[in-house]
Amino acid sequence: MSNDTLKIFTGRSNPALAEGIARYLDIPLGEITIKTFADGELWVKYEENIRGKNVFIVQPTNQPAENIIELILMVDAARRASAAHVTAVIPYFGYGRQDRKDTPRVPISARVMVDMISATGADRIISMDLHSTQIQGFASIPFDHLYSRMVLLDEIRKLDLDPRESVVLSPDMGSVRMSQSYAKRLGMHFALIDKRRYAPNQAKVEHVIGRLKGKHVLIIDDMIDTGGTTVNAAELALRKGALSVTAVATHGLLSGPAVERLRASEIKEFVLTDTIAIPEEKRLPNMKFVSVANIFGEAIRRIHNGESVSSLFEF
Repeated sequence: MSNDTLKIFTGRSNPALAEGIARYLDIPLGEITIKTFADGELWVKYEENIRGKNVFIVQPTNQPAENIIELILMVDAARRASAAHVTAVIPYFGYGRQDRKDTPRVPISARVMVDMISATGADRIISMDLHSTQIQGFASIPFDHLYSRMVLLDEIRKLDLDPRESVVLSPDMGSVRMSQSYAKRLGMHFALIDKRRYAPNQAKVEHVIGRLKGKHVLIIDDMIDTGGTTVNAAELALRKGALSVTAVATHGLLSGPAVERLRASEIKEFVLTDTIAIPEEKRLPNMKFVSVANIFGEAIRRIHNGESVSSLFEF
């Protein structure tokens, strides 16, 4: 299919990533105007004709909540402008942690997000490293789940760690599958922290399964939010005799006290992707950032051309 019918637009959440995707596809970013009124309401207008075009809208839905509303309005505006197909490209899928009714009288917020995007008129959703893969099952439209390991594995190998003397440490049960996958591909040992969560962003370590003494430890998770899970896991690893700790995560939310916690920790290095735009004041000297623009760009190219997306992960 010709690139003449392919259009990439971005909201204000992470324009730098959208620019990288557009560069990979060798097309310019589409022109769009987004304004915020004095009362906080948003106004969206496509500044070019998108009738009959294949429109991809790049917008992570991290805080503030306006990013979600902005995405919804962009999808609606594209549909009303007679775009042939509208795809919501959501590098970080907000509310992904609220994927089930775990206590009485609470919403399944991840389902609400999917319903809003679908009901507004999106034909497809693309996201990366969902907190829970079951979120795909909430959608009645195609939902492509991409993996950051395609670029993170290369970056980890650059650390030049001896696999025999290194261990991938899962900081909680929710990260076991991801951590085991990395350990297998890197040929490293695997260890697990068993903890009990008693409130949001608060947990207590119960057990450590696996040997950490005399090993270089990699803590791999889908996100670093307030930093408590990562820092506590690193402190525990060092108390257990680890030689060093490196933290790897796809989504750098870095909320609340996260930056101060990470700065004060003994973690040697942080490796994060650019699914979320991280301002300069939250960047530390020992943070490395890896772009996932090419992964999203290749997925978009394949979808646009009617090719397989799943074959991206056959490596």
